[in-house]
Amino acid sequence: MIGLEKGYSQEKIIILNPRDNVGIIKKDVSKGEKIIINKEKFQNSIEVKDNISYRFKIALKNIGIGETIIKSGEIIGKAKEKIQKGEMVHIHNIEGLRGRGDLKNK
Repeated sequence: MIGLEKGYSQEKIIILNPRDNVGIIKKDVSKGEKIIINKEKFQNSIEVKDNISYRFKIALKNIGIGETIIKSGEIIGKAKEKIQKGEMVHIHNIEGLRGRGDLKNK
């Protein structure tokens, strides 16, 4: 595939694409923990704001109301409320936009 961007992975988090504003937790993390990323396109220091379980998403940056949620380089939803960097990103604070038949003609 031409132009395929490589992601980033470490013990606690995986980021599938440099454009992503959420990462996927690979190991349960606790509120107050820090996740440090020291890789070129992914450099970040995240203080975990919630207890987040394996396979759930975490905000890599502050996300405003109505902003798109990007995972795997693709838009998967939009924020229903402000999401702070380090907060869990899930159905309580995003509106999913994938597989929505009700949005096909909008």
